[in-house]
Amino acid sequence: MTPAPRAVVLVEGTSDRRALEALAARRGRGLTADGVAVVAMDGAQNIGRFLERFGPRGSDIAVAGLYDVAEEPDVRRGLERAGLGSASTRPGLEGLGFYACVEDLEDELIRALGPESVVDIVEERGELGPFRTLQKQPGWRGRPLEQQLRRFLGNSSRKIDYGPVLVDALDLSNVPRPLDAVLAHV
Repeated sequence: MTPAPRAVVLVEGTSDRRALEALAARRGRGLTADGVAVVAMDGAQNIGRFLERFGPRGSDIAVAGLYDVAEEPDVRRGLERAGLGSASTRPGLEGLGFYACVEDLEDELIRALGPESVVDIVEERGELGPFRTLQKQPGWRGRPLEQQLRRFLGNSSRKIDYGPVLVDALDLSNVPRPLDAVLAHV
């Protein structure tokens, strides 16, 4: 029987959970042994429910989180309603243990690796053909490579698979700040 965690990192989805777990493993950190659980919420709009469950009115364990900037209002509202604090700025949210990805996790990883390296990874995984097909579609033709990659990787099944693959390709001296920061918080 696994003991109850001492801390929880809330993330929007399974791809975020898998990427954080992969980063922790690369850093030599055993999250389970440390008493840390990474919990996918199936969307930031569910944060209130999870904060009630794990925060001061629930299990009362340490809570941190990783979210997309677009979801910041939900995160602020959820933290305040759950009694975990109020923050009107991003540094204030970070002080509460919640760290923003600029667009999303994939955007952070694409910027850290560089888009050409991500294309190489797509090719290594045998998916260069489908990616080139997306690039030829009228709605995606001529768009920046980073946007095309985010769209390609944003497909639900790819999103889950590529998170840990991209983390494994990172130079550990160039990890996106929100990922390292949320793990350091717990």
